[in-house]
Amino acid sequence: MWARKNTARAAADEREAVIADPRSGGRHGPAGDTVYGEGMDDPLPVTAEVAIPLAEIELRASRSSGPGGQHANVTASRVEAVFDVARSSALSDEQRRRLLARYGSRVSAVAQDARGQARNRELALERLSSKLAEGLAEARPRRPTRPGRAAAARRLEEKRRRAERKRTRRRPEVDE
Repeated sequence: MWARKNTARAAADEREAVIADPRSGGRHGPAGDTVYGEGMDDPLPVTAEVAIPLAEIELRASRSSGPGGQHANVTASRVEAVFDVARSSALSDEQRRRLLARYGSRVSAVAQDARGQARNRELALERLSSKLAEGLAEARPRRPTRPGRAAAARRLEEKRRRAERKRTRRRPEVDE
């Protein structure tokens, strides 16, 4: 009976606990997840020109799915990094327009690969950074090209061969 009460008390304590990043001071999100992102100063590098302040990135921790034994039942090791494109002050109007067109108003990345929350936080931020860099990349304009003279000649020669092959497969014409 003692083990049952102890387990129930531990579960209640865990629900109330906030696993906080010392630099930010976590708070609970809408689903009871831990939310980070306020009070962080160092920016997340995205490209050579763009760096997003960590204060603009919302980090939520929740319980990870999948295997992990008893450890998985008590830790919020899954981390989701969410960036609000529309509200960002770090982006120019052109960059904001490009990201909104490609991803919408919110860009997110999730990590639950590692057992520890700190490592998953790093992974989520790396994934968010690469996703934003991919979204900000400008597509090179296509330069229209024409096939060369030799390629056109090969195509016509193959066309003649195919026509000849089909002509030889036909039934012979009947001469009266």
